[in-house]
Amino acid sequence: MASKLQAFWNHPAGPKTIHFWAPTFKWGISIANIADFAKPPEKISYPQQVAVACTGVVWSRYSMVITPKNWNLFSVNVAMAGTGLYQLSRKIRQDYFSDEKETAPSLEG
Repeated sequence: MASKLQAFWNHPAGPKTIHFWAPTFKWGISIANIADFAKPPEKISYPQQVAVACTGVVWSRYSMVITPKNWNLFSVNVAMAGTGLYQLSRKIRQDYFSDEKETAPSLEG
């Protein structure tokens, strides 16, 4: 067990480097996006969720072509892409496929 912990500690993307801490703190974005699943779709921002989803896709790919492979970076960006795409699907369903018709205020009387 100690040798595995020592290997993790001394890894080029281990906790002694920014390559560990940046993706670790980036999990906060994914966690916040998961918390926003409870928000009504009207409150979802297209630009924000497009940015989250695209960032996740691009950096997921990048994390697999760098050396050494950074699995923490990969996993957080897969989570970002997934949560961003899910939020976008909720917003699109609500905006374009919802059966609910907004009632316009009446100008009569």
